[in-house]
Order: sequence, then structure tokens, then C-alpha cells
Amino acid sequence: MENRIGKSYMARKALFAKGLKEGRLTVQEIEEALPAGTLTAAERWLLYYSLRAAQVEIIDEVTGQIDHGFMAETPAPQEH
Repeated sequence: MENRIGKSYMARKALFAKGLKEGRLTVQEIEEALPAGTLTAAERWLLYYSLRAAQVEIIDEVTGQIDHGFMAETPAPQEH
């Protein structure tokens, strides 16, 4: 069955299961499970976005920083 569905699908499914269970994943775990060329840029963006939307913290193992995605870079609206 795995060959019919694809290895990247199975890897994404395993990542989601682990992320939901533990509440966090590291960038390194994600990149190891889905190395460059496995997903298109849009698919990779959607994976990270979906994990964040599912309230899975994505942490850089090297720096310890939590990756909040593009929303963290958006300034809060100013009150007038």
C-alpha cells in the first residue's frame, strides 16, 4: 500500500501524528523526514502552515527558537 500512496504522504502522516501527540516537532525532524526535493516549495509551506494551524510548535533544535512562520513577522495593527 505504501508504494501506491507514496513515501512522502506516509512521512507527512507520521509527522502529524507525532506532532499532535507531543505538541511539538523540530525543524530538523521535519527536514530529515522530507528532504529537499521530496515536496514542492508550496507543499512544504503548506505542511509547515498546517502543523502550526494544528497547534504543533515547530522548534529549531540548534537555536531553540520557535518558528512562528510569517505571522510572527507581521506587525500588530496600530491604534489611532
